[in-house]
Amino acid sequence: MSTENLVREIRPYSTKELAGIYNVCDKTMKKWIKPFNEEVDEKNGRYYSVVQVKIIFDKLGVPCKFKD
Repeated sequence: MSTENLVREIRPYSTKELAGIYNVCDKTMKKWIKPFNEEVDEKNGRYYSVVQVKIIFDKLGVPCKFKD
């Protein structure tokens, strides 16, 4: 597996997309984010903003699919 396939960018993501990145189901992703709802705040439509995604990564850890 090449490392290019693992590199992702920090951009707006839906709950389903974040769940895919963390390799869990949508329901689990929602449970993981729930304790941080106050800090993460409401989604803008379907997507978490870049700032919200950074907070989620900070709280849950950067997924192994991401590379700095």
